[in-house]
Amino acid sequence: MPETLPEDSIGLVSAQTMHFDAPLALTSGRTLESYDLVYETYGSLNADKSNAILICHALSSDHHAAGYNSMDDRKPGWWETCIGPGKVIDTNHFYVVCSNNLGGCKGSTGPSTINPETGKPYGPDFPIVTVKDWVKSQALFADKLGISQWLAVIGGSLGGMQVLQWSIDYPDRLKHAAVIAASPKLTAQNIGFNEVARQAIMTDPEFYEGHYYEHDSVPRRGLMLARMLGHITYLSDDAMRDKFGRELRQGKISYGFDVEFQVESYLRYQGESFVDRFDANTYLLMTKALDYFDPASDYDDDLSKALSHARANFLVISFTSDWRFAPERSREIVKALQDNNHNVSYADIEVPHGHDAFLIPIKDYLAAFGAWMQHLVKEVQS
Repeated sequence: MPETLPEDSIGLVSAQTMHFDAPLALTSGRTLESYDLVYETYGSLNADKSNAILICHALSSDHHAAGYNSMDDRKPGWWETCIGPGKVIDTNHFYVVCSNNLGGCKGSTGPSTINPETGKPYGPDFPIVTVKDWVKSQALFADKLGISQWLAVIGGSLGGMQVLQWSIDYPDRLKHAAVIAASPKLTAQNIGFNEVARQAIMTDPEFYEGHYYEHDSVPRRGLMLARMLGHITYLSDDAMRDKFGRELRQGKISYGFDVEFQVESYLRYQGESFVDRFDANTYLLMTKALDYFDPASDYDDDLSKALSHARANFLVISFTSDWRFAPERSREIVKALQDNNHNVSYADIEVPHGHDAFLIPIKDYLAAFGAWMQHLVKEVQS
């Protein structure tokens, strides 16, 4: 953590909690009788509430999208690259809101939350939630904020899927939509990766069928393996080669099973640090939400028909080296929007970084994203 905050940072921010007493009916058929959503806001809401932007987070992210929660923070929010004064999502002009999804482990009601009916953590009894459920809860959240229409809903990866669902389910409640490094549904390969990750967690002896809280335990090995696997898919082969190559930690082969290659050390570090900040049951829920996402399934498997309801102006961004959510998947979204004569801008950014590129300050990416956002600035100022 720097001794002084960067000038282009939103600075110190605090999370807030919004409580909902009204039951929330979920896609699965189950109901949450009450729940909390934790969120952060950046910038100021203008008089007519026309400058509000909702940020939807990815699988392992949360409501802390920008700024610092304290002067002791080692790192700022996960999208500090894009959110702040003078940045692409300029908090001098916009009121930016990011909430932690239901089922999360950073304050919103989820598996580690105490179930009021039992006095114990929900654990595996927490209901399966879908992207559609998240969007529904976010719409109710917007109601409580007094925001009848978002200027824009923006998200990357799983967050981009939420943006698509927003445009379909609440077409009149957002004017603009930015879908970054996302997909209209997962490929079989992606579902396969998620299942391997879930099996790593669920077969850990410390998992206790999801009731590990009651055993004062954590399925560390399983969650670590899940994160290691996931992290490999977030990077491209080029990115891993450029970053690690076949570099040895000690400069020579030891002919054993300890960490020898730098990439092994990196992945183990990523896995071990993830265990300390994320909940295994939440990881299971989030990957299932990814697997189930397929808005076209409600419209005869026709994405064009699904997006015929949309009213927003769209920005779609993909990255050439993203093999997890390949550019072809983004082009499916663009084609479906064009089939309906919707206003859509598309950029495929040539970079070697893989799926994680949407989090990185890449010049061409920020230029394309920033040019689109400038139109929103002018709209707010007019």
